[in-house]
Amino acid sequence: MYSFCLRAGSGALAWLATFGSLLLLAFSTAAQTGKPATATLRGTITDSVSGRPLPGMSVQLVGSSNGTSADALGVFRISRLPAGTYTLRASALGYRARTTTVTLAAGETKTIDFAVAAVALQLAEVTVAQPRDLNQSVSAIAGIDRQLRPVNSAQDLLRLVPGLFIAQHAGGGKAEQIFLRGFDSDHGTDFAVSLDGVPVNMVSHAHGQGYADFHFVIPETIEQLRVYKGPYTARFGDFATSGAGEFTTKTSLEQSQAKVEVGRFDTRRALLMVDLTGKNGHLFGHKRPESAYVASEYMFTNSYFESPQHFKRFNGLAKYTGQLSDRATLALTGSHFTSAWDASGQIPERAVHGGLITRFGSLDNTEGGSTDRTNANAQLTVDLPHNAVLTQQVYYARYHFNLYSNFTFFLADSVQGDQIRQNEARNLLGYRGTYERDIALGRRTLRTTSGLGTRLDDVTLALSRAYRRTVRDTLVSGRVQEQSVFAWFDATLPVADRFTVNAALRADYFHFRFREDRYDSLSGRAGKPRVSPKLNLYYQLTPAVQLFARSGFGFHSNDARSVVMGAGKALPRAIGYEVGSNFKPLPSLVVNVAVWALHLQDELVYVGDEAVVESAGRTRRFGVDLGLRHQLSSSLFADVDLNLNHGRAVGAPKGQNYIPLAPSFTSIGGLTVKRPGGLSASLRYRHLDSRPANEDNTVRARGYFIMDAVASYTQRRYQVGFSIENLLNADWNEAQFDTESRLQGEKESVSELHYTPGTPFFVKLNGSLFF
Repeated sequence: MYSFCLRAGSGALAWLATFGSLLLLAFSTAAQTGKPATATLRGTITDSVSGRPLPGMSVQLVGSSNGTSADALGVFRISRLPAGTYTLRASALGYRARTTTVTLAAGETKTIDFAVAAVALQLAEVTVAQPRDLNQSVSAIAGIDRQLRPVNSAQDLLRLVPGLFIAQHAGGGKAEQIFLRGFDSDHGTDFAVSLDGVPVNMVSHAHGQGYADFHFVIPETIEQLRVYKGPYTARFGDFATSGAGEFTTKTSLEQSQAKVEVGRFDTRRALLMVDLTGKNGHLFGHKRPESAYVASEYMFTNSYFESPQHFKRFNGLAKYTGQLSDRATLALTGSHFTSAWDASGQIPERAVHGGLITRFGSLDNTEGGSTDRTNANAQLTVDLPHNAVLTQQVYYARYHFNLYSNFTFFLADSVQGDQIRQNEARNLLGYRGTYERDIALGRRTLRTTSGLGTRLDDVTLALSRAYRRTVRDTLVSGRVQEQSVFAWFDATLPVADRFTVNAALRADYFHFRFREDRYDSLSGRAGKPRVSPKLNLYYQLTPAVQLFARSGFGFHSNDARSVVMGAGKALPRAIGYEVGSNFKPLPSLVVNVAVWALHLQDELVYVGDEAVVESAGRTRRFGVDLGLRHQLSSSLFADVDLNLNHGRAVGAPKGQNYIPLAPSFTSIGGLTVKRPGGLSASLRYRHLDSRPANEDNTVRARGYFIMDAVASYTQRRYQVGFSIENLLNADWNEAQFDTESRLQGEKESVSELHYTPGTPFFVKLNGSLFF
């Protein structure tokens, strides 16, 4: 089933895992002699009611920059502490902070466990000092949003990224179009997405470079989101130009849950999440902490189009996390996703204005497709005895994709039409190892992270002409084998009490190979390295004001088919920089502001019906991001994100240098009520301004303003609620493109705006039982 390249790649994974262990562990022998005996603090943080571990909770030495965060099992460790008395503070959004004082003797290891109580969110307790992960651009903002913003779907998870907009244009089954910081990232070309460290973006995909289908995620299983804007973080490589989003699934469940949702347009969804750990907190009766759960969902809808969409999706997930020893934690995750749908496609404005179809009609209702993805992920984390952590991860995904589209109708074929089929089967394997170590430098602590890894994609894909989902002939078919090897080093040093420097270097090497089934002229191979330095500065002006300046090089890869044919640059470089501040002008008001710029060496445009990626040349963008989170009373919160973006092509004549579909102004905001008795509600808006749909701005994509509402009532054993999308029932266009097409009977083609209509007024009810 696998070729030599895949077998060789699998061997490379095993070799790299072994070599990585030896290389990363080799660092552990350095700087161990001649040091005075130091002490260690360790412990576990749990919820005081449920007893479940609280991963990611901050643990800080009060009055010091030294601190850490709890791992997947709620375990923390702070080492290399001189003998003395310390005040330790454990805190997280939504939990009452706990503080304790401890005296350590030289060479002593002391264990302190925290059981913390959940409390109503208070923004006065939020700190704007960056966490251990300095380059997480909007850490405080993202943490607040995760608690306040309602999440009802996988699409809503992506919307948690401040300033990120999405657009769906294939009936809900295809990956969304992503907009962020002046980028139309198509389906992920310039925004990297990962889940538990497993990449979501697909290289050399049958439909588009960087294709990031997030529908295999069950929203109720997500525990954490880390948001990074710009190419400033070393552990992100391909696609992380405008930014990156790291999603993490829950380690354990507070309780099991059964949920049912019903809504307009024959919409229904069922969810079941079951805790397997048991009342004693152990799956197999072990004394050490462990947790396990399973989750599954099924969804069906006919959607709001005149042609029923018959959209159905199934997701299943199983996760186990266990502490193998006092120093080692193992996490195992497996999941499976499958989906199928019919679609109405994008429609031209003239067909609606001329009365040929309505806004929700279709010119080819045989569009649609199917897809599935199976994932396996294993991660081993080991606390080493010299204040270091070694993490090794291996993952595998099996993926299928089959899509029928018709963008141009009868432009190329006036009889049978222009429907195409894009399909692929993919094996994705990867390894990543990271070695984190804190090194004492006098009174300062140098925090270092080293990493290396590889990723191998083995893809069989094809582009064919079709008629009503029957393949007529194949245009391109072949096999892509693309492998990347990468390494990075990241160092953070507080050079003064308030001033911190973060510097990093990342190196990537990509090997591309494409073998066309029939035409040797389309086949070939190529290799390309890329080195990306980063430099970031942070200054804590006051406890309520932090200033930052960030800079870095990044890149996104091109489709292997284009690379081997010399049709585009393999790894176009991005250069980004920004200055800004996280601050609290009032105890209950958190503000994030950044002024940024990004230069891209080559803007890639995917031409789906020709299976090629075209080069649009160099571009530059700059803009301003502003985010505010305000607690108006004990139970009323307001939030708003404003994003102003300006982008142009470099070298093109003025007036013909617009970047198609690049957003110029976006805004998201709303009001949220969270009452102690279990009632919560949110009224939200999102606004995307009108923008050029082509290079000379003669066709414009239409902006929109949409309002949504969500409410729920939660008690210990049940929850009921509803959600309303497009509360005002506005007519709006979701996905929009300037496309040349010809309708049946037309003598000449027309280039104009084609769009997918957005959701009309849509209400959905939900009810849950907890057990």
